[in-house]
Amino acid sequence: MKAKVAVATISGKAYFLIVDELKKRRQPFLSLVPGESIPAEAKVVITTSKEKHMINHERVVTFETENGVAASVNEALRMLNGKEMYEHAVIGIDPGKAFGVAVVADGHLLESQNCFSLKETTSKVAEIAKTLTAYSTSVSVKIGEGAPLFRKKLIKALDDALPMQVAIEIVSEAGTSRPYGTVGYKREVKDIASALRIAGRKGHVYHREKSVELDA
Repeated sequence: MKAKVAVATISGKAYFLIVDELKKRRQPFLSLVPGESIPAEAKVVITTSKEKHMINHERVVTFETENGVAASVNEALRMLNGKEMYEHAVIGIDPGKAFGVAVVADGHLLESQNCFSLKETTSKVAEIAKTLTAYSTSVSVKIGEGAPLFRKKLIKALDDALPMQVAIEIVSEAGTSRPYGTVGYKREVKDIASALRIAGRKGHVYHREKSVELDA
């Protein structure tokens, strides 16, 4: 049986946000009430800070705020994968009118989605990178070289938004956009699939131009 995440909370809002994020990741989960016996197949429990004291389990992730739900799920997945730290985390991006985004850490797909504007993509990638740097030895963002106009604007925006320890690479998109051969394969799915392939390729490092203010 696949290892599962348990969601233990009586907060309707917290439950909805956590479960919605888990469903997006296609991650199996169990629904529990805090204080309830936790089944053996539940390897990680996500709960709220107010209910944490009622959870009797060795791996507990605390959900704090609405903006932190993705980070909470990422932490739970890291525990499921048996990782104290990831050696290398990659955010692959397929630029275009819709930006496909895929996050891979040590070969494990953590999340994937489409963003529909430069601002949304920059904000989302910066948020993911901030979370990843907390439990990854190295983090890089790999951007497909296609769609030059979108790519150039995205590189500039990410260069300004990302911390300097996050490397930016430009990757060839040759062969990344091939369809899976499924009839009716949606454009949005193709963008994510391309982003996943981009994340797995080697690229050339972009020289970061973001200015770094030194302490006086």
